[in-house]
Amino acid sequence: MATKLTPLKRSEKFKKGEWHPLSWNDHKVNQLPPYPDVDQLQKVYDQLRYLPPLTTSWEIESLKGKLAEVAAGNGFLLQGGDCAETFDACNAPKIVNTLKVLLQMSFILIHEMGIPVVRVGRMAGQYAKPRSKDFEEVNGVKMYNYRGDLINSFEPNEEARRPDPERMITAYNKAALTLNFLRALSDEGFADLQHPEQWELDFMKNNKYYKEYEMMVHSINKAVSFMEAITPNQFNTLHKVDMYTSHEALNLYYDAAQTRRVPRKTGWFNLSGHMVWLGNRTRGLDNAHVEYLRGIQNPIGIKVGPPFDLDQIVELIQKLNPAHEAGKIVIITRFGVKEVEKDLPRLIRRVNREGFPVVWSCDPMHGNTFATSKKVKTRNFDDILNELRATFDIHRAEANYLGGVHLELTGDNVTECVGGANGLNEEGLNRNYETYCDPRLNYEQSLEMAFLVAREWNASYKR
Repeated sequence: MATKLTPLKRSEKFKKGEWHPLSWNDHKVNQLPPYPDVDQLQKVYDQLRYLPPLTTSWEIESLKGKLAEVAAGNGFLLQGGDCAETFDACNAPKIVNTLKVLLQMSFILIHEMGIPVVRVGRMAGQYAKPRSKDFEEVNGVKMYNYRGDLINSFEPNEEARRPDPERMITAYNKAALTLNFLRALSDEGFADLQHPEQWELDFMKNNKYYKEYEMMVHSINKAVSFMEAITPNQFNTLHKVDMYTSHEALNLYYDAAQTRRVPRKTGWFNLSGHMVWLGNRTRGLDNAHVEYLRGIQNPIGIKVGPPFDLDQIVELIQKLNPAHEAGKIVIITRFGVKEVEKDLPRLIRRVNREGFPVVWSCDPMHGNTFATSKKVKTRNFDDILNELRATFDIHRAEANYLGGVHLELTGDNVTECVGGANGLNEEGLNRNYETYCDPRLNYEQSLEMAFLVAREWNASYKR
């Protein structure tokens, strides 16, 4: 249920009706529970406003330029990472493993597809999650649902579940630490993890494409070795990679506090991440999240899944990108394997008829979640793959370009999604089920998925 929040004090003066980082406060708010201590919220908000930015405007503009190339069919967007980051997962091994799997997935795509890949992690800010209900009952006690570490604690008691503004400061600090380590790894010293000889191959032996996968890994290894041999001192691109961050702009206080003007540029930038997205539950035209997002310069993702209204989606895109700027909007479809063939074609036709220069991406995770007989939330690898295949087929039939994939994944060997080449079944889920929210592909499933995505892309668009 939407809650009208108490407006915060504003140190800057704005004209009536003018957009500013808190203008959303005058609109209907979904998916953001009220903070009980408004004075504490004000204090935290003011503190966040003056902390150094996590990202820069030129990084944001660089990403937007690359997404414009993707929209034109000259690249591919790989967006992936945790369902919801947790504060205790801000440690070196987990960050390394996430970066490693995203890099290796991108190298598979580049090798197989022969086009640039834009890497965007669900990292360094993805600490909040929408929920279908505000409250739950635990042992007869009614309490707020867990909405991610940015809002409250997973611990099931009333006090821990109370929304706590101080968590925004902790989130900022964890994001800063994650970004600092990501930049260090991406800039220098991470080349050893890029080498295909360190990739695991055995898990693919049960996949019918194993021989192709093995040949691809050896081919990448050969190319890397050749380039390093002929230019050992000058060739640095294998040691430096671009990695951008993204999160759902769900806690508007957190994002608004880090939304700023920058010298010599027009407009406002959300400097808490490079790209933010609008969820399926928060894209109401007159809602607070849309009001906030319409005023920032960052690339914006729009999740579209059932139920949706075509006229509203068109009006939403127009509202968020009235100048029809290429690279600004990424439409992330999430219909589920059973609904995609019914809903996606009409969406593509309508958006294209309006002439919007969008990036089309597929999120095959969120529409394919189910609970086992033992009430364990999971996803089936085949359902994920089949929605992707159907999405490629539909875009091809509509003479349209599917330019990205959006996956919830981890570089760890968790057991949260069933299926894949190793044949994880429902009984095996309890071996290493870690997620507090939605189930993620593990390291092996992610690499296998990247290889299969590349095959589908080639079947549709190979030049």
